[in-house]
Amino acid sequence: MIVIKTREEIELMRESALIVSKTLGMLAAEVQPGVTTLQLDKLAEEYIRDHGAEPGFLGLYDFPNTLCMSPNAQVVHGIPNNTPLQEGDIISIDCGALKNDFYGDHAYTFAVGEIDPATTQLLEITRASLYKGIAELKVGNRVGDVGYAIQQFTEAEGYGVVRELVGHGLGKKMHEDPEMPNYGRRGKGKKLIEGMVVAIEPMINMGTHRIKQLRDGWTILTQDGKPSAHFEHDVAIIDGKPEILSTFKYIHKALGIDSDEEDAYRQELLVV
Repeated sequence: MIVIKTREEIELMRESALIVSKTLGMLAAEVQPGVTTLQLDKLAEEYIRDHGAEPGFLGLYDFPNTLCMSPNAQVVHGIPNNTPLQEGDIISIDCGALKNDFYGDHAYTFAVGEIDPATTQLLEITRASLYKGIAELKVGNRVGDVGYAIQQFTEAEGYGVVRELVGHGLGKKMHEDPEMPNYGRRGKGKKLIEGMVVAIEPMINMGTHRIKQLRDGWTILTQDGKPSAHFEHDVAIIDGKPEILSTFKYIHKALGIDSDEEDAYRQELLVV
């Protein structure tokens, strides 16, 4: 059952989402060769607690840490450890926060130092596909329209779209209805309705879409060992159209990236 949120509840969810956004922005400056994912995890937990929230992932389904840290061929759900990051790595950092009884859930894939052009393109296409999907999150459409937009855009570049892991509804529970696959058919799936809040999160592989799981019961990897990218926003349907509750602006500021991607996306919606 889809749990509809009031405007007041959506504003509370925006607060939770922005705590996650700011946490990722803080971490952006710390993602360097030689740093361990466990060190980054500790920084994130302290930051979230210092800002009046609780880590959303810590203890959820018995997950042992604050962050899901997934480098290179790891897709999602990687467990932080003492292995130092290396120049040329990429790493998906997925973070959750609980405040005012509502969750925020937000992810970004970072480059560690300089990365090769093919991997840079994977990150750029995956991030762009997120906005392609968000643009379809409007009243009158269906879940399949969102997944179709992401799938068509990324597969046209020769990438694999993970099937087994999907986005989801978000609210007082981390995972609510509906599931939000990154693939699908237009006009299929549940109807999108006013007041929905969902986490849209393309997980796109450089090679095959097929995945496997480590014996730790959490870590998901690409089956062919090629890199995977993951970006995620929290999005509400307000006045029939998508409203992004999270932001990458804190990350971009920390990294010195001049990007107007979120503003450009909003202007595009106004034209449509």
